[in-house]
Amino acid sequence: MFRHRSLQKELLDKDDIPSADLFQNLRELDFINHWLGGYAISFAALKRVLQKGRRYVLVDIGCGGGDTLKRIAAWNKKAGFDLDLYGVDLKPDCIAYAEENLERSGVSLICDDYRNTYRHLPQVDIIHACLFCHHLTHDDLKELVQFALSNRAVLVINDLERNAVAHYSIKILTGLFSKSYLVKNDAPLSVLRGFKKKEWIDILKQSGATRFSVRNKWAFRHEVIVYGNAD
Repeated sequence: MFRHRSLQKELLDKDDIPSADLFQNLRELDFINHWLGGYAISFAALKRVLQKGRRYVLVDIGCGGGDTLKRIAAWNKKAGFDLDLYGVDLKPDCIAYAEENLERSGVSLICDDYRNTYRHLPQVDIIHACLFCHHLTHDDLKELVQFALSNRAVLVINDLERNAVAHYSIKILTGLFSKSYLVKNDAPLSVLRGFKKKEWIDILKQSGATRFSVRNKWAFRHEVIVYGNAD
């Protein structure tokens, strides 16, 4: 069960989710991510990548309801980096939710496929993906890495480790406390669609990346950073 990634699609990946159900899902995911320390992984990765005195354009792909961007913006008020923040998501309902969620935050939103990012922005320095990559196929992941490399953007990934303890723990917790059928179904399935460290390394090498790091993090996560290859 845990040796190979699940190929079962999550309910969240469907196109016909009622808005109220989607919004409940987004609220609960933010709560889970916050209390399990998931956002801290992104903050730590960004501290490794960013330098003071330089301006950066950061795009959060698959931004959902904008909670990750909201947390990054709040974190950066203390961190003090020069960041222009953007969010990209395919779902209009997610963008509508994010627009209200991120009001007066200074974050800009784009409703489109991440692969069309450069139709909207002339430059992107950092592509950030939090809990996005486990939705993708193996080939989709290679395409994402190659997209970042070809556009000379640093790719920062914060995603799930496929692990039995993580799977059964989140299944029990969401079964007891969640009010969202989407969360109850997708949270344990997300873990089954997650990765082992070796799988990440293989994907990155197959994608042509030569400068990267993959770190195990708290609560069964991985921090993946892919730097542009040297010329």
